[in-house]
Amino acid sequence: MFTSRILKYGLVAIIASVLSTAEARPKKDKGKREKPNHHQKVDREKVKERLKAAFDKRKKRRGDAKKRGHKVHHKGAFGKLVRNDEKIQQLKKDFAAATKKIKGGFDKSKFKDATDEQKAALRAQMKASHKEWAEAMRAHQKEVHSRIKEIREEFKNNRDKVIDGNEPGE
Repeated sequence: MFTSRILKYGLVAIIASVLSTAEARPKKDKGKREKPNHHQKVDREKVKERLKAAFDKRKKRRGDAKKRGHKVHHKGAFGKLVRNDEKIQQLKKDFAAATKKIKGGFDKSKFKDATDEQKAALRAQMKASHKEWAEAMRAHQKEVHSRIKEIREEFKNNRDKVIDGNEPGE
């Protein structure tokens, strides 16, 4: 008897839920949503103006970031010491001049009209200049690393020696 009541109430609940969901549909009297007309003419001048403004804004921000420089996120400012060092700046200038001299000796327009033998000779010449540039790069890196080690020694923190040298009770 108890189970038959549960079944009856369950059946009534199922029928009610089916009828309520069957009635749930969009209202017909609601107006249709207007779709944008994709065939409208775009004002190219406005688009160009907006793009130019966006590019200018980005360029300005990039310039400001360059002025601020690279931020050193670790404790201390050892990177600033290295960047501002006169010897390292001179090394950078010398290396830039050497690379400009190495890379500036090729005329790529000759490569188009050259025969196979001439192309092979040009490729060999380019390989040789690349090797020369790589050697110059390695030498530059060694000099910069040695200067960085000198800077480290120069600005070394002697705090531990001072602490160990103190007598107890001072």
